[in-house]
Amino acid sequence: MGQGVMSTGDDARIFPDVEACIDCGGCVVACKRTWDVPRDEQRISISTMLEGQPAEPMERYNTNSGGALGQEDASPGETAIPMQCYHCEEAPCVSVCPTDSLIKKDNGFVDVRDNLCVGCQYCLSACPFGAPQFPGSDEGAARLFGNGGTMDKCTMCEERQDVGKGPACAEECATDALLVGDAEEISNELDRRGSDSFFNDVAMEIIFGEDADEFEGSNA
Repeated sequence: MGQGVMSTGDDARIFPDVEACIDCGGCVVACKRTWDVPRDEQRISISTMLEGQPAEPMERYNTNSGGALGQEDASPGETAIPMQCYHCEEAPCVSVCPTDSLIKKDNGFVDVRDNLCVGCQYCLSACPFGAPQFPGSDEGAARLFGNGGTMDKCTMCEERQDVGKGPACAEECATDALLVGDAEEISNELDRRGSDSFFNDVAMEIIFGEDADEFEGSNA
């Protein structure tokens, strides 16, 4: 398995090391190829923050975007962030779904029950990471009436993990920017690399719940 994949299966999480992401798009291609995702749809994307801006002060934060956040007079500069469903412990999409289409399974995965989804798009409004997608929506009608079709999102390759393989995106990431494991393993790997968790405290608690304490000492 890829070096970023430390453990798989029950309670495994996926989390980005933004310092390692080079915006190559390999994760997007791996996902599309593995799951036959159509060209105009995607379950993972690379978001760019502060495009074209240098890090300030350069000597301290040019290679540590997470460390620059929240620091006075510091900017992380242009930063590429792999964005997908992180299968949050305190998943807001699950809490707002009016039909229980979205559930947090006992093994930790957030699952979509297609037969219950009514396309209301409440999950899209609730998710801070833009994970829910509505590939079958009538965009005009969806804006007015929530006619979003059936929601689709990253499954974290649960079927692959069931047989001991890592998520396709993490396995094929050229720089091991996608970390897979439990909270302790991910925190330890970030520490080993000298990276910080990019998201703030609120986001970290959404993603990891009580296990967000494992990341204390980082600049989240």
